[in-house]
Formats: sequence, C-alpha cells, structure tokens
Amino acid sequence: MSTLLWVLTGILAYSAAAVALDSRGYLPDSFKISGPLLTIHTGRGREFLTQLARPKRGWRALANVGVGIALVTMVGTFVMLIVQSVSIIQSPPTQTVLQNPRNALVIPGVNEFLPLSVAPEIVIGLLVGLVVHEGGHGLLCRVEDIDIDSMGVVLFALLPIGAFVEPSEESAKQANRGARTRMFAAGVLNNLLITALVFGLLFGPIGSAIAVSPGAAVGGVFPGSAADAANIGSGDRIVAVDGQPVDSPANLTTALESTDAATLSVELADGRTVMLERSALVTSMAGDSPFAGDERLGINDTITAVDDTPVSTERDIRAAAANESNVTLTYSNGTSGDERTATGPLGVLTTASTDGPLAAENAPTDERIVITSIGGERVIDFDDVTAALDAREPDETVSVVAYTDGEPTEYSVDLGSHPDDEEQAFLGVDVVGAEPLSGIGVDSVGVMAYPAENFLSILTGDIGGGLGIALLFLLILPFAAVIDPAFGFNFAGFVEANATFYEVVGPLSILGEGGVFLLANILFWTGWINFNLALFNCIPAFPLDGGRILRTSAEAIVSRLPVDSKPAFTRAITTSIGLIMLVSLVLMVFGPQLLS
Repeated sequence: MSTLLWVLTGILAYSAAAVALDSRGYLPDSFKISGPLLTIHTGRGREFLTQLARPKRGWRALANVGVGIALVTMVGTFVMLIVQSVSIIQSPPTQTVLQNPRNALVIPGVNEFLPLSVAPEIVIGLLVGLVVHEGGHGLLCRVEDIDIDSMGVVLFALLPIGAFVEPSEESAKQANRGARTRMFAAGVLNNLLITALVFGLLFGPIGSAIAVSPGAAVGGVFPGSAADAANIGSGDRIVAVDGQPVDSPANLTTALESTDAATLSVELADGRTVMLERSALVTSMAGDSPFAGDERLGINDTITAVDDTPVSTERDIRAAAANESNVTLTYSNGTSGDERTATGPLGVLTTASTDGPLAAENAPTDERIVITSIGGERVIDFDDVTAALDAREPDETVSVVAYTDGEPTEYSVDLGSHPDDEEQAFLGVDVVGAEPLSGIGVDSVGVMAYPAENFLSILTGDIGGGLGIALLFLLILPFAAVIDPAFGFNFAGFVEANATFYEVVGPLSILGEGGVFLLANILFWTGWINFNLALFNCIPAFPLDGGRILRTSAEAIVSRLPVDSKPAFTRAITTSIGLIMLVSLVLMVFGPQLLS
C-alpha cells in the first residue's frame, strides 16, 4: 500500500474515533470536532496580550509598516498569479512533480519534498509560524481595543495546520478601518520578522559552524555503472583514487582524467577501499543523436568497443575514433544484456547559426548536424572545434565535414570574425547547445556528485547577488533539482543521506554534529514556512489576510466614489478579485494536467 493510502486510512480512522468520542461527551467543551479537523478554543492569554499591548503608539507604527509590506506583496502576488495563469493557458507546460496535488499538502512523507526524516523540524516551524501569525492578530486587537472572544489552534488529524484569534464581532465593528487593517496585516508582519530572525542566525553563527567534509560526496550512482558494481552508493565520500587524494568533486574529475587505467583503487571516507572496473556507461542521450532511436543505443547501455577496439572510458572512445568519422559502436544492452551494434558519425552534435559562415554555404540551420572534421582535423567535442579555429585566421577558407541525417557533406567555408573578438576565427555554430560524442553522454565511473558546497553556500547566504538572491535560492532548496536540474538533488536539511558530507567546526562543535544539524534544520524550516505563510496570506482572496485587507482598502476607496450602494460595490470588487485568485491557483496546480 502506498504512503498516501496509509495516510488516508489513518485520517479516516482518526475522524471516526474523534466523532465517536465527541458524540459521547468524552471531549472537553473547548474541543470542536468537524471530521478530521479539531479546533481547541481557550480564553487564556488574553490578559498577557493586554499587558503586552501597552506601548500602543509603537505597535501601531510597526503595524503600519506591516500594512505597507502587505499591500505591496498583495499587488505583486496578484500580478504574478495572473501572468502565470495566462502563460499556462496560452502555452500549457508539461506537468512536473510540483503540480502533483499531493505536493500541495504540508504533510511530511506525503509531500515528496518534505521527507519524514525532518518531520519534527517542519512541525516546529509550522507551530512557530502559526503562533506568531495569530499572536500578531491578537496583539493588535488589544492595541486597537478590540475584544477577543477566544484563541486556539486547528489540528488536522493531530497535525497543526492553523491557529486562530476570534475577535469580538461587535467590538471589531466599532473599530475604525485603519485599526482593522493593521490587525489583519500584523500576522504577515510577524511571519516576516521571524523569517528575518532565523535566516539571520542561519546566515551567521549557525551556518558558519558547518563546513563541507573533504572528498567527493556521492549523492547517488547510476544503475549498472562501475560504481554500482563496486558497492559505492549514496552517502559515501570518495577521498582517494589510486592513492591520489581527492578533496572535492573537481579533484575526482581531475584524478579520473589523469589516468588511463581500466581498474581503479577507490578509498572511501568510511575506511573501505574498493576496486572499480571502469565501463563506458551511457548516462544521457540526445534525442536527435544519429545513434538514438528504437532498438538502438540508449541510456543505461554500456559501450564496449568502437570499430572492434575495446573501450572503457570516454578517452578510449575518442582514441578509437580518432581516424574514422563513421564508426560502429558495440554495446551491451542495459535491459537484456545482449550485445548489439550501432553505426553512425561520431563528432560534435550542434546547429549552424543563422547568418553564420557555415550557414552561408547552405548548411542547415533548422536541424542539428554532426561536425566530424575542420580543416582536415578530427573533431569529437567542442574543445576540438575551438582548437581547430584557434589555429586559423578570419577570412581563411577551411574544409568542414558535417553529417545531416547520416549523410556527409563537405563545405568550403570562409571563416568570419568572432563578434566578441575580431582576431578570432568564427565558424558560426551553436556553442551552448553543442554536445560531444554525437550527443552521447558517457560516464566510466557512474557517480552522481552531490553539490554539498553549493547547498552550504546557499544556506549561509554566501552566493553573491545580494540578500534577495540568497533568499530566493533558500526558498527553492527543497525542490532545487526540479527548478534547476543542474543541482541534481533537492535539499531538505541535514539528514542521514547527506550528513556525512558535512562537519561541525568552531565553538559550536561542543553541541556535536547532531545538535548543530538539528538547530540548522529547525532554523531553515522555520524561516521557509514563515515566509511562505506570509506570502500565502497576502493573496487577495477571502478568508486570507490579503482578502480582508483588500476589503478594508476597497471600502476606503469606494467611500470616496459617487456611487450608490457602496457596500454592494465593495463586495463586487472583492468577490471578483477573489474568484480570479481562486481560478489562478487552480490553474497553477491542475492547469498543466488539464490543458496539456
């Protein structure tokens, strides 16, 4: 049974038990049951809020700042949702895991970006967010002399999902519009203040107490790879290869590129030494590669020979194909294990730039080509292209051999001048999208490097670009690999899967790795949840704070307009905007699935 079904079964069982207990009078009067929802009401704390609210002028000044922040955020949220919705309607995107309805639930273990391993930290962050949010409303109620009937929390099957402050309706009606607006904005302001506080601690003393452990962190391995066969797995850390120390992923790449050995001795941080037999595993394949297609070379296949020359690394493949453009690859099928062959041109898979020198000789610009030689020099990756052009001058004529649909064409090209350097010869091909080995990605080890240093830089705000960029990257960490596949992994905190990639340094080391990592996780999730609570509550739709501020703002504007039935006109404005926001949110979650 899937995790989601287990959770739903548990919720149904809880609901039945709660309703039964309530109907038999076993629960206190302060407990209100509605299916899986439980609200706990209390009058305690009102006197404390009254005492805390005494410097009213100061609280009002701070609350006015919150109103300004909330209004700006409301406008930004409204515009963002509208633009996003229009974009989805005009060009429905491919559905990603972010649009999966289960990922809209803030339930660790159900939401795939919120692992159970950090459930306590997430619950703490949620509780802090809810308490300070509703505490802000309660405090400003007393500042503005609005009575409070009750306060409490909302639980969904024992999971805290909300808190509330119930102002006296009669007392609230007597308060002026400005007082009510400040009261509505107070929760958002408190969430943002908590966000600033905890992220400040994370950027400062807590983050600086954590360092990346030396070695190449292994986030995972490709199935069927050399690393997989050598029992290297997620959470391992490579510290040496053939006796050569490895301090970072870059060092690992250098160590692998510096040896032709087919068998490597790999030392791991846990003290193990394993023998690794390298093999040319295909880890990526361009869809328009001349070797791609049904019953042809694909991901998880292993290239064993080029024109009958045995190979185990990318360097071997290059050497075996150095004298022949059209080659036959022998490979082991990743599914069946059968030995198969595929023949095609091996070179740089790229596109001729429009209006470039190569396109001027009628090279196609609407489809990718495979360049195999320039001026008689063999070309297999873009470094070869650069080397061939560096040896020539602008206006020089060179021969370029390129394959289109498997057929070779020789072009006589008059090289131009590079747009950024007039002395640099220019061929006119796509640099960014160029792929070596005809779009075949090969990995002879099969280790997926974990970006430990990148994640730590984000957590400590040490990424450049200012505070805004640091905050943006912090917010996308739980789904980093979805937003930018270059990350390769998501980051949900310091958990078992990545804890070995970090170590604690400095005075806080007295807390131990467990204590510092736990503290960092609590700060991260508390800030992450508080910021998102503030942002969500600024959506201008009832019953969110943004919807209530929209109503008081609309009342203020409509009161100055020469229209009849001002309350009806105000309701029309707020209802229309609220419906637009509801439709926009539905489109963001379900649009890709419904429209694509």
